Amino acid sequence: MRIDDIIRKLKFEYHNNSFHGNQIDENTTRDKILYGSVDKECTGIVTTCFASARVIQEAKRLGCNLIISHEALFWNHGDHTEWLKDNKVFQAKKKLLDETGITVWRDHDYIHAGIPLDDGSYADGIFYGLIQELDWQAYVTGDDIRNPRTLVFPGIAAKNIASEMIEKMNLNGTRIIGDPDAIVHKARIPMHLIGELDNNETAAAEADDIDCLITMEMTDFTTQEYFRDSAYLGMPRAIITIGHFNLEEPGMKYMAKWLPNVTGDLPVYFVQSGDAFHFLTNCIN
Repeated sequence: MRIDDIIRKLKFEYHNNSFHGNQIDENTTRDKILYGSVDKECTGIVTTCFASARVIQEAKRLGCNLIISHEALFWNHGDHTEWLKDNKVFQAKKKLLDETGITVWRDHDYIHAGIPLDDGSYADGIFYGLIQELDWQAYVTGDDIRNPRTLVFPGIAAKNIASEMIEKMNLNGTRIIGDPDAIVHKARIPMHLIGELDNNETAAAEADDIDCLITMEMTDFTTQEYFRDSAYLGMPRAIITIGHFNLEEPGMKYMAKWLPNVTGDLPVYFVQSGDAFHFLTNCIN
């Protein structure tokens, strides 16, 4: 099967080409060919969150010439490269792509729009995949399994939830803000806490009795400090800061499980782009 046929069939499978209620515009969508040609037979597919140099090398080792990546390839929103032409790291990564003959297609808007489920409904493929990886289906209420954001726990310490995520998601660790011993009954997975939505999440924590946030990005001086003050003032709360790529990567791992329904007998592999964080504690006196 040709690479362009795979992408066309995939787009047809997704939820009515809609993202956040709006029609996906092929002229403006983030889901573009980021590198390489689609005019060739596909030898195999690697799904990943970020097509790092290591992932590209692993795809080549596996005999795959298509990487489906959730995020951009060259380190900026929109994946613009004109400003990088003299950058040595850009040149080295471009050379690696040329030598391996790998094509990279970004699958961001479409997979968030909705992957098909067995019952004929659709779910945000990234966060649905996260819940499957963690085996947290029992903590999701109502129809939220299709776009899980709020989780109801039977009273579990935040530090225990964090430990479970580290183990199941193959992470190096995580930070906890607030009270690690806070007993979590209700947790929320917000979107990006980088300024615009922070007040909304702070207000929702109060209004909806949220004990814990499980976050991607985290701004130091907004919701983070609300949770710290809350814990200090006798209202235990915690934030588990997993990181953007770490939190979304299980959705791309889950993609490798359902993708053969579209691509048939083609080899499909998930390659973890890897935890970007290393944790050093109490190493300097």
